[in-house]
Amino acid sequence: MKKVLLFLADGFEAYEAAVFTDVMGWSRAEGTEPVQLTTTGLRPELQCTWNLHVKPEMAFEKVAVDDFDALAIPGGFEEAGFYEDAFDERFLHLIREFDKQKKPIAAVCVAALPIGKAGVLAGRKATTYDLTDGLRHRQLKEFGAEVRHERIVVDQNIITSTGPATGTDVALKLLEILTGKQNAEVVKKHMRFE
Repeated sequence: MKKVLLFLADGFEAYEAAVFTDVMGWSRAEGTEPVQLTTTGLRPELQCTWNLHVKPEMAFEKVAVDDFDALAIPGGFEEAGFYEDAFDERFLHLIREFDKQKKPIAAVCVAALPIGKAGVLAGRKATTYDLTDGLRHRQLKEFGAEVRHERIVVDQNIITSTGPATGTDVALKLLEILTGKQNAEVVKKHMRFE
């Protein structure tokens, strides 16, 4: 069974995390190949952008990259403290380790920024939140990424996207990469995506 690690930074957007928990959950319930998802974070309890409180399943110190096949990262709001955890060197190191092993890394919205800060997007195509006068695109470019004005960008093992509305597509793309197109189509059908 494939295993996905879902990293939750304080201030993450619950919706952007839920797309991964639901798509992987539907894969276990109705798909042709189940996928296990485990949450982790740098804190024992996290507060989402919109105040929902969540306790990660696995302490960050216990995470071993070899135990997982992919990394998923929801974005969040600066005002809610998202970048404090997202830019923490412990997490940036984890991103580098997943990339070093060519394991898929899926990011929704501004979750592309810690990937960029980790240094693994240098010279690679990526995107991120594209409103706010292009602020986040400029930040991503400063990290060396070749910024694309596209809804979702896949470059080698890394998936990035422009905002919450892309979340389900990112999660389904990750599922397809991990388990194949047929399984992703079965999950889409059962979740009633046309």
